[in-house]
Amino acid sequence: MNRKKISTTVYITEDQNDRLKLLNKRTKVPVAEFIRQGIDLVLEKYKDQIPGQMTF
Repeated sequence: MNRKKISTTVYITEDQNDRLKLLNKRTKVPVAEFIRQGIDLVLEKYKDQIPGQMTF
């Protein structure tokens, strides 16, 4: 599902940045996509703490 994306600013460590860029170079997957996937993993992990969420 392709949803509208919004712009935001996050601060990451130099090491995280270097490793993400290396991963991007090897896979050609945009760094932003890896960050979105990471956010999805965290949201899934803590879904029981997010009130009012419905499953589809």
